Amino acid sequence: MEESVVVLLPGLALLFLGLLLRLFRLRVAAAVGRLGAVIWRQLGARLHFPLDHSERPQLISKPSALARYLLQHCGSLARPSLVPWPWSDPHIQTLHSQAWPVGDSSGEVSFARDLLELRDGGVVALDWAVATPRDQGKPRAPSATPSILIVVPNCWGGLTLHVLRLCRLALAQGFYPVVFHRRGQGGCPLVTPALQQFGDPADLIEAVSYIRCRHPSSALVAVSEGSGAGLLLSYLGECGSSSYLKAAVCLSPIFHGQLWFETPLPPPYRWALLIYQKLQLSRYATTLSSVMDVEAALRCSSLRDFEEALFCSKGTGKAGGTEQPAPLDWEGYWEKNEPLRDVDEVAVPVLCLSSWDDPLRGDPRTSLPFDLFRSSPYFLLVLTGCGGHCGLGAGGRGEPCWSHAATLEYFRVVGEFLRAEERGGLGGGGLLPRRRTSTQLPRRRRGTVLRRDRTTPTTAPPTDQPDLPDLFQWHRSYTR
Repeated sequence: MEESVVVLLPGLALLFLGLLLRLFRLRVAAAVGRLGAVIWRQLGARLHFPLDHSERPQLISKPSALARYLLQHCGSLARPSLVPWPWSDPHIQTLHSQAWPVGDSSGEVSFARDLLELRDGGVVALDWAVATPRDQGKPRAPSATPSILIVVPNCWGGLTLHVLRLCRLALAQGFYPVVFHRRGQGGCPLVTPALQQFGDPADLIEAVSYIRCRHPSSALVAVSEGSGAGLLLSYLGECGSSSYLKAAVCLSPIFHGQLWFETPLPPPYRWALLIYQKLQLSRYATTLSSVMDVEAALRCSSLRDFEEALFCSKGTGKAGGTEQPAPLDWEGYWEKNEPLRDVDEVAVPVLCLSSWDDPLRGDPRTSLPFDLFRSSPYFLLVLTGCGGHCGLGAGGRGEPCWSHAATLEYFRVVGEFLRAEERGGLGGGGLLPRRRTSTQLPRRRRGTVLRRDRTTPTTAPPTDQPDLPDLFQWHRSYTR
């Protein structure tokens, strides 16, 4: 017996030593992680980054039948996907979703492009997501009338990894995504000396009408990314009950445009956005020099000065297809472009997903319109404790993003709710006033008739689509 114990002693000693080393490594790793988090927070404080918030996600809305229905049937909103540090850091989430290279196979999607000529001769691009590389050549399940998901990127025009992953997940769940690109952005040519103002929905109105003509039997829903919410919210307010959309989602939205431009961003983000926009502007410097002072814009050192130089300087007569009698001053510009200027006219349910620690939005106590969510039955806010700007649960190894899953589930649940309401299956409570819940083809208001002088489109519509009215000129090309 004693000899057996002696023989086992070396093995037991090695096992005990291994356990000690493993425990030591775990403690060292935990200590290094805590030290890294402390250093990162101190660096963020030095650079005036907002700190994360400890509160759990919450739904802020006016009590309504839709809010109750979402809490009962939309599980993603109640169970947000939290990721561990360092991926949960708001700045890593922001950089990963907005600045990460889009060429990796985890987020790449193939697109077919429509170039849509507008009433004033300008051109916008519609990128239809058709397949992921690994799905090409595989038969897809037949779907007669898939829901069309209109994606409005941020106002700087970059096609981010966040948008690509959303399109990929939407394709997998049976949606038909299409990305709207403004004039001169996303590879769309700038054929007229006019850029689109921050909240001018004229181009988007024409694009949505064109999509409706191509797919009259499909439900239309829309999602915006970051500052793209300024355009989507302006569209919903401008069209009101005549909007073709059934529902909308805003991911990390910018609600108060003027306040956002007047509040300085942390220096790394401010300079990154300025340099990117100046590079885009320099491509069209010759064309735009006739309507704006391009040299003054390229010398700007703040986002406010840059926006003011583009749209409030000498000779700005057109922007986004809208005629202006005279150049606008800064206050007049925001009277026309503030995202919430016509918020009382919004007539479709809008879900906003945001986080306390968004480094681009600013202080949530002043940048989020809490009174709007508590008073309007059309607006719902899901506020998470962490997530950065448009990250909202994105992991670092290709894991599905929580905000994407929540967005698509929300559209499905809202569709079920509206169908049940039309059948009178919700006990007569209803979501909203009956005058605003019609799902028939709406009547346009505010003079948005889109007839053109030309008599034939440059390219015939697809054979499986009904004949299009004489409204649009379009051309298809293939990208990516």
